Amino acid sequence: MKSLPVGGICFSAAVLLLAAAGTAGAQNIYKCTQGGQVAYTDHPCPNGSGELLHRADDTEVIDRYLRLGQDDLAKRYADSRHLETLYQQRLDARQQAADEEARRRADEAYDAEQRAQEAQQQALADQDAERERLQAENDALRQQNDEYQEQLTQPIYNGPVYWGGAPYPYPHRRHDSGHHTPPVSDKPIFHPCKQLAGGRTQC
Repeated sequence: MKSLPVGGICFSAAVLLLAAAGTAGAQNIYKCTQGGQVAYTDHPCPNGSGELLHRADDTEVIDRYLRLGQDDLAKRYADSRHLETLYQQRLDARQQAADEEARRRADEAYDAEQRAQEAQQQALADQDAERERLQAENDALRQQNDEYQEQLTQPIYNGPVYWGGAPYPYPHRRHDSGHHTPPVSDKPIFHPCKQLAGGRTQC
């Protein structure tokens, strides 16, 4: 028996029991007085005394049986009171609620699967983008290396280039020698230089 004694929580207990009658299940609520003490219960008071505050109706009773999975008791209760139509209505309502719950769960599962697929596709796209970026960087580094290698193969001239005449004056012509000063060339003349210590060059 569910009962609560009289006191500061009497009124609250009565309210809770009345609310439970409409939500948690089908049950009658009685107000019993024993030895000057007031108690609220879902069972009849001893000796038939007390006050019935709430009577569970037929819909509550059938719904409670169906909710507990006791379909046979729900049907027996309905048959004993010629409530076959009400029983069928409550049975259909429970089935409809179950179908709606199944659809809701299926929709949630579908949405979760869609989100997972989108996340996977995004991850693949990010990987492809990162791969392309790394490939571009690698190609750029390879091109720079090829250019550097090509530069290393080019000849390096350490000496100055003179255009026109010779870098040093020719000696005075001797009329008696019979020799003539060679003609001035317009091609560059290369003079090798020496590498000195400390990175200096002597030409």
